[in-house]
Amino acid sequence: MLESGKPRDECGVFGVFGHPEAAKLTYFGLYALQHRGQESAGIASYQDGTLHAHKAMGLVPDIFDDDIIASLPGDTAIGQVRYSTTGGSNIVNTQPFVVRHNMRTYALAHNGNLVNAHILRKELEETGSIFQTTMDTEIFLHLLVKNLKLGFEGSLLKTVEKIKGAYSFVLLTSKGEMIGIKDPNGFRPLCLGKLDNGNYVLASETCALDLVEAEFVRQLDPGEIVIISKDGIRSIHMPVPEQKSFCIFEFIYFARPDSNIYGHNVYSMRKRMGQILARESHIDADLVMPFPDSGNYAAIGYAEHSALPFEMAMIRNHYVGRTFIQPSQTMRDFGVRVKLNPIKSVLEGKRIIIVEDSIIRGTTAKTRVKALRDLGVKEVHMRVSCPPHKFPCHYGIDFSSSGELVASDKSIDELRDYLGLDSLHYLSLQGLLESTNVPEPETMFCKACFDGCYPVAFDDSVTKDCLELM
Repeated sequence: MLESGKPRDECGVFGVFGHPEAAKLTYFGLYALQHRGQESAGIASYQDGTLHAHKAMGLVPDIFDDDIIASLPGDTAIGQVRYSTTGGSNIVNTQPFVVRHNMRTYALAHNGNLVNAHILRKELEETGSIFQTTMDTEIFLHLLVKNLKLGFEGSLLKTVEKIKGAYSFVLLTSKGEMIGIKDPNGFRPLCLGKLDNGNYVLASETCALDLVEAEFVRQLDPGEIVIISKDGIRSIHMPVPEQKSFCIFEFIYFARPDSNIYGHNVYSMRKRMGQILARESHIDADLVMPFPDSGNYAAIGYAEHSALPFEMAMIRNHYVGRTFIQPSQTMRDFGVRVKLNPIKSVLEGKRIIIVEDSIIRGTTAKTRVKALRDLGVKEVHMRVSCPPHKFPCHYGIDFSSSGELVASDKSIDELRDYLGLDSLHYLSLQGLLESTNVPEPETMFCKACFDGCYPVAFDDSVTKDCLELM
């Protein structure tokens, strides 16, 4: 169950080459990446020139069992866990997406969002393409097969030349090749690992490598196409912009804390965010606490730096089912209440500092603050380990319009009053960049949701220049 008011994780992809239990390892890899998408999951495998696939709506352990894994034979497989940012939530849009063309079969799994999908789809339909889904992922495969006259590698290069936006692809072919593709800006993570038999794994996060006991080799470079086949592994590199655009929100919220993203540990970075946040916004209080599990690690860093007690004063019910995700706001609020329960003796009459990793729509925070007031908490202060989200994301996160962002039309003081807080402070953008411990972080990360500087134009009216701040 996802927290109401929080952004949805985009997707997670995984692939195994050259292991006799490839589908089973892919199952475990997807299990480790479940936090990146809880809507649907799928696996495609290769054996003797044939691709086999199984996918469905739901969570990984609900979709796959031993019999289904046995129906996915072969030593190479790819998979995806999904939350839809482009295309509706239905079985037709589940991935890996499998197509057959001219006696060949291709399976594709995608993490990200193509910002020119609407333009490319219209062009393809006007030249006779018939689409089976509403996913931007399908566009890649239409372009790929149209360009095959250039040869397979030539087609790959021509296809990625046409698409714009954020993408980490894992592609499986009926020749037994596994291909990883990362966009030139490097928005979404994709790493390479090595199994003890010498063969390779591709994964969105290193936590998935850990579970299948694969050794981390490296992150794919922005603009890299890595081709893994029986002949070995090799890379093709696309032209890349001077500045990278790694998604900084991966560190704040999306990635698992035990993962290393872009060469940096997520847990350590979240602690540093909390430490810098405490330096920027110290206030006297009795305790520091998170709302599990989103602000846990920043809260630890905040408490350490401010020398205040850290308490897990809200207990999470990990067995709340997805039944509580309902379209009505009333039921969403009920889901929030049923999932977290306060320890009254720890909180009553206290001055507390809540550390959150983000406030997107504000519905969850508002409900929780009211519950704490009703409990008899004396003061409620909130500290947020990232800057205010003022701008929509067009690169694969599900707040694609400003109207979804509570900070887009409210000042900090207005937000404080709206949420019912005694004080509210966000980590500064400079503080967030400092927490990365990266030299010249301004040239490394996409910060568009904070500053309106979009690295890749998403329609004709938007340039790479910063938009005027609201």
